[in-house]
Amino acid sequence: MATRWGICSAGKISNDFTVALKTLPSEDHQVVAVAARNLERAQEFGKKHSIPVTYGSYDELAQDPNIDVVYIGVIHPYHLKACLLFMDAKKNVLCEKPLAMNAKEVKEILASAKRNDVFLMEAVWSRFFPASVEIRRLLAQGEVGEVKMVRAEFGLSLMHLSRSMNKELGAGTTLDLGIYPLQFAIMVYGGETPESITATGVCTETGVDETVVVTLMFSKGRMAVITTSSGLELDNDAVIVGTKGNIRIPAHMWCPTEMVVKGKESHYPVPEPHLPLNFLNSTGMRYEAEAVRQCLLKGLKESSVMSHADSLLLAEVEDEVRRQVGVVYSQDSS
Repeated sequence: MATRWGICSAGKISNDFTVALKTLPSEDHQVVAVAARNLERAQEFGKKHSIPVTYGSYDELAQDPNIDVVYIGVIHPYHLKACLLFMDAKKNVLCEKPLAMNAKEVKEILASAKRNDVFLMEAVWSRFFPASVEIRRLLAQGEVGEVKMVRAEFGLSLMHLSRSMNKELGAGTTLDLGIYPLQFAIMVYGGETPESITATGVCTETGVDETVVVTLMFSKGRMAVITTSSGLELDNDAVIVGTKGNIRIPAHMWCPTEMVVKGKESHYPVPEPHLPLNFLNSTGMRYEAEAVRQCLLKGLKESSVMSHADSLLLAEVEDEVRRQVGVVYSQDSS
């Protein structure tokens, strides 16, 4: 029986997620409804993606009895409200990253998931790419020995976009882009909490972080160095340095389709989309969607690949980075 998806929001990322679902077998995944803030947008989205039911409010989607799981694609300042709405309606949830604006909100979301006994996962799609799966396998087997250093960076030139300057819309490179190299380091080190976090950065006149460098120190002298920027186009690569060799993602570390292990290249192409995409390699969201389906079939309430503990740790690290750089959102004081 197919997993029946509801799509919350008719924006760019929801478009790409819906396109990604179409690369999976229709007997496994079906989009049965979409909701937007107004009915016209939902209907336009529904027509484009052949979705049978459209709603002009998220509340209506929450009450639809024919939905197994809701994909939340609204911008992150609204994640808390949306997650609570759907989970209180006993809906399983896959919520776009970052799960919330800060660790306090993440704790509220996690508590709601537990209280309502529903599945919840932060959509850190990077972890579900075949290259990421292979990286975890290689690390577990000790292929590169003991990992001593992780270096990862993600930077795009986005400052011409008004959203990248608007604090009320959750602007800031740490939450928007930095989450990717940060989660990568945390994944490599097995979800371990860093012993220390040192962050420096440059902020805009609107009070959002534009470029940030973070050093994470883990136990046994293991380190990670993270660079992120919404003002600069970086190489966007990642390297895992072990005592017996290196693993390198040469480009697009947030949606990896190739990697080099001890000099040997491997390629993992994503499927071609049937409709235009807004973001690079977005059909790769198929991997997280299938992971959600497998969790639901097993009756699980969280994924071991992107667990609730991982989401909380990631939010706590982001909070500390922002504190040191001097970025404060209204949600931090509410």
